[in-house]
Amino acid sequence: MLDRLNALYPVRYTALGLCAFVALLSLFTLVAFGVGGVWFLLFGALTLVGLWDLRQTRSSVLRNYPVIGHLRFMLEFVRPEIRQYFLESDTEAQPFSRAQRSLVYARAKGETDKRPFGSQLDMLSNGHEWINHSIAPTSLPTHDFRVRIGGPDCTQPYEASVFNISAMSFGALSANAIQALNAGAQRGGFAHDTGEGSISAWHRLHGGDLIWEIGSGYFGCRDDEGRFSEERFSANALDPQVKMVEIKLSQGAKPGHGGVLPGAKVTAEIAAARGVPEAVDCISPAAHSAFSTPLELMAFIQKLRALSGGKPVGFKLCIGHPWEWFAIVKAMRQSGVTPDFIVVDGAEGGTGAAPLEFTDHVGAPLQEGLRLVHNTLVGVNLRDRIRIGCAGKVVSAFDIARALAIGADWCNSARGFMFALGCLQAQTCHTGHCPTGVSTQDPVRQQALVVPDKAERVWRFHQNTLKALKELVQAAGLQHPGEISAHHLVRRVSDNEVRLLAHLLPTTSPGALLDDDAQGEHAVFTTWWRRARADTFAQA
Repeated sequence: MLDRLNALYPVRYTALGLCAFVALLSLFTLVAFGVGGVWFLLFGALTLVGLWDLRQTRSSVLRNYPVIGHLRFMLEFVRPEIRQYFLESDTEAQPFSRAQRSLVYARAKGETDKRPFGSQLDMLSNGHEWINHSIAPTSLPTHDFRVRIGGPDCTQPYEASVFNISAMSFGALSANAIQALNAGAQRGGFAHDTGEGSISAWHRLHGGDLIWEIGSGYFGCRDDEGRFSEERFSANALDPQVKMVEIKLSQGAKPGHGGVLPGAKVTAEIAAARGVPEAVDCISPAAHSAFSTPLELMAFIQKLRALSGGKPVGFKLCIGHPWEWFAIVKAMRQSGVTPDFIVVDGAEGGTGAAPLEFTDHVGAPLQEGLRLVHNTLVGVNLRDRIRIGCAGKVVSAFDIARALAIGADWCNSARGFMFALGCLQAQTCHTGHCPTGVSTQDPVRQQALVVPDKAERVWRFHQNTLKALKELVQAAGLQHPGEISAHHLVRRVSDNEVRLLAHLLPTTSPGALLDDDAQGEHAVFTTWWRRARADTFAQA
């Protein structure tokens, strides 16, 4: 019956037909009885929408299903919220689960982070990890764990917290978000990475410690042609609020990819912070222009250290071609210049927007990248001279402990502190329509983020996370998180077998790479170490 009816009159047009019928009926009652004007306007408008649907050429769905086809787009628009609030379990959502977000929210608000009735995790599943505890736990006087950053050529070393705010630029985040992050960092005595968007007035307002990130656009230290400017660099680097300088070689979210901030988004405030013209496209090239070889990178580090008055200078990278990283290490040996620190960014890292292929399939994950950096420095006897930081989905005390076990000295977190600000993981960062005012330049939307309240939450999240880390360190019978090693963590590898991370992850013997043959070491060294040269990023 429906098939016959559909042959005579397409049933999919029924919604449009009903709208037209009700509109005509309402017009009749309006003319005859003086009532029904609202219904006429409503269904008349829907009828016009349906007629437009039939004539437009962009959407096949709307051409075939006028009026009612819009329901499909409405449901698609609210699908993430429906899944997040009603369908997803506490442990399945990506990139961060409801359980992870709830933990941050609770610690940021000062609410209880305790969980009743046992773990929701499947401890028998492959990949489950835990830290071994001691039958003789320690008792530590403080949770304010610090690491000293600064090599032998550094005259102003920095005592950094083991947990800091990772790189997020003003422009990607709102002015209110930057203020709240920096005010929280100032109160807690931890560091706030500026991101490559440089130091804005909002970073300076509350006086929190800054790690100044310098990307390929040299924002805040560039001349009118976009090249590095020593004078403008010194003007910012000598500011007492700047504690360290970080050269960004690549980031985990989109390594090897540049960026463009459209001129329409380059406001007067952003232009002032970055040192670029207002309302003109702001370009971050994929590669640096101040250096092109590993040896030139070392010379650049040495120059920045001198221009900053001896402050710690290092670089951030996501590991890609292993021979390029090895070439940098060989340049350290050949030049005698070493960075004070290296930050390893895992491919798990996020950003306001990145091409899907880069987000999913470019760059080494944190575990592999961090372990390679640690092992290489051990192999050339430079590990004690260079501190290693890391970033990549670090939000809990166990995340920090795990990163330190793999080889880091401290951890940075971006999205964790965004959650502390009230981020809902709406994943609309690139649209300017952030519902909580965190990642938008809309002056009305960002007013929803009240700086004093959110600064308090940033501080609480940091404090409560480190208190939890202190409890883990005590339970393991240790004195400092820096003592956590791969021998303390265990991973399930099958239904009937578990292994220490120390037996699963590759290791390198101290000094094993000094003779350049790397015999007996991991295949990445025997394959690529000899092919790396200090004077080029290309393979030998």
